[in-house]
Amino acid sequence: MIHLVLWLGLLGPGLLRSAQDTLPRGVDVAQRASATYQQLSSFQADFQQVIDDSMLGTLRSRGRLIQAGTSKLAMRFTEPAGEAIVLDGQRVWVYTPSTTPGQVLRLPIPSGPTFGPNVLAWLLDRPAERYDIGYLRSETLEGLTLDVISLTPRDPDLPFTRAVLWIDRASALPRRVEIKERTGADRTLSLTRVRTNVPVTDATFRFEVPPGVRIVDQ
Repeated sequence: MIHLVLWLGLLGPGLLRSAQDTLPRGVDVAQRASATYQQLSSFQADFQQVIDDSMLGTLRSRGRLIQAGTSKLAMRFTEPAGEAIVLDGQRVWVYTPSTTPGQVLRLPIPSGPTFGPNVLAWLLDRPAERYDIGYLRSETLEGLTLDVISLTPRDPDLPFTRAVLWIDRASALPRRVEIKERTGADRTLSLTRVRTNVPVTDATFRFEVPPGVRIVDQ
């Protein structure tokens, strides 16, 4: 958007109005998605995740995501089977035996500008204050009309440099996220079978340490 403004003197009135309208449209989409997401008592979806890393190659996973508030999240994987990332309201549990067998990491829930593994909370918490937002395009996917927006963090402490969100125009809920992480990795999270405000119990966000697995506090 900054580059568009720099071309101000070269654009005709019609093109100038179009450029000026682009950013507000992206902000409107982000604010509507944020307001909708913050009002939910729960958010559930099947997920497919792809991480492209120059050192590790391409890592693919899938499973079920359930979220309630910023401090309760359960990502339970079916591929790799049995793996999990759980925020129980007090701790973060990271269990990935395919890469770190025999242990589970236990961490405090991050405070400040990030919410650890809760990616949607990173992106939909006060987006107009925390990001420079642009409207990229509209797309149609599986019968849904999606608004595609970009978010560039203003806070250098956030663990990514850019995110692209696909927001369902009808429900104002995210259906796909692409993140450029500061490590250089590209992460894509696709969400299907989205359900909202379904009652969930505390057991949903409880991690049971498997027998023989040691807890590593960090």
